[in-house]
Amino acid sequence: MGSFSIWHWLIVLLIVVLVFGTKKLKNIGQDLGGAVKGFKDGMKDGAASAEPTPPAQQVTAQKTTDANTVDVEAKTKS
Repeated sequence: MGSFSIWHWLIVLLIVVLVFGTKKLKNIGQDLGGAVKGFKDGMKDGAASAEPTPPAQQVTAQKTTDANTVDVEAKTKS
């Protein structure tokens, strides 16, 4: 009782056809298909025309001569 049977879906389909008509449903289907095709073509064109971005520049540390700054280098154990 919780799920719809095939008869429920057929009745819903019949009501939709009666309300909208087959010609309007056909036009909606064609418009939807054209929109999906246009979206796919746009995604292909967008990926092909995308230029690779140059790598980010590295930031170099500047040595300061502040009296409160302690300069420590990490040493590895041998």
